[in-house]
Amino acid sequence: MRVSVFGLGYVGCVSAACLASMGHEVIGVDVNQVKVDLVNDGKAPVVEERIGELIAEVVRTGALRATRDVREAVMDSEVSLICVGTPSEPNGSLCTTYLERVTEEIGAALADRTAPAEGGTAGREGRGRHTVVFRSTMLPGTCLNLLVPILEKYVGGTAGVDVGVAVNPEFLREGTSVRDFFDPPKTVIGELDPASGDVVAALYGGLPGEVFRVPVPVAEAIKYADNAFHGLKIGFANELGAVCQALGVDSHQVMDVFLADRKLNISPAYLRPGFAFGGSCLPKDLRSLVHAARRADVSVPILSHVLPSNADHLQRAVELVERTGKRRVGLFGLSFKPGTDDLRESPLVELAERLFGKGYDLKIYDANVSLSRLLGANREYIESRLPHLAQLLADSVDEVLGHAEVCLVGTKDPAVLSALPHGDGGPVLIDLIRLPDADARRTEPGYVGLAW
Repeated sequence: MRVSVFGLGYVGCVSAACLASMGHEVIGVDVNQVKVDLVNDGKAPVVEERIGELIAEVVRTGALRATRDVREAVMDSEVSLICVGTPSEPNGSLCTTYLERVTEEIGAALADRTAPAEGGTAGREGRGRHTVVFRSTMLPGTCLNLLVPILEKYVGGTAGVDVGVAVNPEFLREGTSVRDFFDPPKTVIGELDPASGDVVAALYGGLPGEVFRVPVPVAEAIKYADNAFHGLKIGFANELGAVCQALGVDSHQVMDVFLADRKLNISPAYLRPGFAFGGSCLPKDLRSLVHAARRADVSVPILSHVLPSNADHLQRAVELVERTGKRRVGLFGLSFKPGTDDLRESPLVELAERLFGKGYDLKIYDANVSLSRLLGANREYIESRLPHLAQLLADSVDEVLGHAEVCLVGTKDPAVLSALPHGDGGPVLIDLIRLPDADARRTEPGYVGLAW
């Protein structure tokens, strides 16, 4: 394919050279003449493992050249990859200035590309539809709400019809980016339409790794999910290391054992958005660890904010109830996790306590919870937090549904799931756990999901 790559920094330079080595005909575009001259001389404008010899080879064979001329690059390509920077503004917001500018320039060039030539004959329409692929990191909504309107304005056509549009985030690490390009962890294609996605998929044909074709905003968000988690992992390891050192423990031995657990630690476990956590272990142990760090005069801002973050997520559920304006509330589920009657530090108990304290007329159903069977610390805990539980507990699912104007679903009890109504006429459903049929329910009036 004939490809133009806009921006010859780390991402653009590596993408251009690697695509050229795959057999594509690539034109690199940059406003910086020095970068353009370096590439045309077969030299890399960035320092990266293997990039120097790669550029020298693809320039020598004619597979890669560079220019400052946007119109020339667009005219001579079928696909444009936008790899310009999106730095932070002083207030932390995303700077989209370079994205907007290059989108305008490509749009104007595309308008020329399809304009009739002198004499009224068709100009370059025979080249086929051009596809604009945004590889720069940008927040969800940037492409559809900001860049697509700019492109359509300058092209004078409709994105997804007259011009292809896709988002293709990169997962290249500086220092190993060439290796990462040829052996990616995944390829993500946010497609405005299937034909746009097909073009991007063909561009990377033959590379290993799973390909995910998703809506444009999902592709934009994935890069942020990755980078936020990477930063969180590093911060977590460093904070734990600092606490271990202060307590005289070898943190690397701790992490060796931690990393060996592929069922719970290094796995998909606990990485699905849902409701707040609770129980007799996680809150208690986090508090103890943070307290030990403070006693040792070790700052652990990530660890110390886990419980406040959890409390904020619980508060979002309360606010969803408040927004309905309704007063009769049903709650399905009370124990801290399915298959147990343990109520200690259950987020559902906390939720019930807050709603009851705000004066809501509350009914609760949990098949595993019977006041007469609660013993010891479990009974003491609920008596101190919800002393009126006996009057709040319902005997059946139907009793709750008959009472409630709004129902919070915090359990996957089959008896509850099968009884939940669909469509109009029933109570508002606030889904705390992502119901198995959540995707179908999302279009129904009266359905609200927490955190998705």
